[in-house]
Amino acid sequence: MEQTFNDYLEQRLEPAAVSNDELRELLVRLLNYGILCRDESQTERELYDRFLRAEQPVRELLDLFGLQVQLDRRFEYLRLLPPGSQLPGMEDAAEQAFAGSLRARLSQNEVALLLVLRMQYDKALREGKLDERGFVTESFESLGIAMMNLLGRPLPDKITERKRLFQRLKQLRLIDFRQDEDIDSGESWLRIHPMIVDFVGAGALEALEESKAFNAEDTENAEEGDE
Repeated sequence: MEQTFNDYLEQRLEPAAVSNDELRELLVRLLNYGILCRDESQTERELYDRFLRAEQPVRELLDLFGLQVQLDRRFEYLRLLPPGSQLPGMEDAAEQAFAGSLRARLSQNEVALLLVLRMQYDKALREGKLDERGFVTESFESLGIAMMNLLGRPLPDKITERKRLFQRLKQLRLIDFRQDEDIDSGESWLRIHPMIVDFVGAGALEALEESKAFNAEDTENAEEGDE
């Protein structure tokens, strides 16, 4: 008798003790959210562990559509990357994010905050301030100050826009904070996920540093010309 595709999948999934329905649930979750963090919730813990058990057949199925999986076993998260993607640096990060659709572009405010989050993460890494899960803790106030110092731009003035900005990055699992935190309070804190290192590549930081140096040189030359 001719073997159906479902029969083939069942055979491939049998050693992993994963059913076709469980595979379908995992794929739907990945395609809808594009990310799984094991410590985010019990549901994501179960799905992440299910992916590890059936990793090869899942990767093969996704590869049919040109989709790649970026897996970090140390910090226990995985991300789905759209067709043609490289491991993301900021040059294509705006097209690597997922939020209910396969490609979702990031706004200028979101990209700016991502750069600052990555720089603050690197600073904490050099100072040995990571916790046992690789997270870095920062206050909302310090991020606003860093945004001005590093990029010369403030966080959105309107509190609704500011909340939307942080909620967006929380949705991408790049930061974590309590839903009841007052984002406008200097005493409120968030955690930066170690995933920020993969999401914002080192090349983006180098480009930012070069831009800052170039702007500083232009300012210096302009001041000398005024004398």
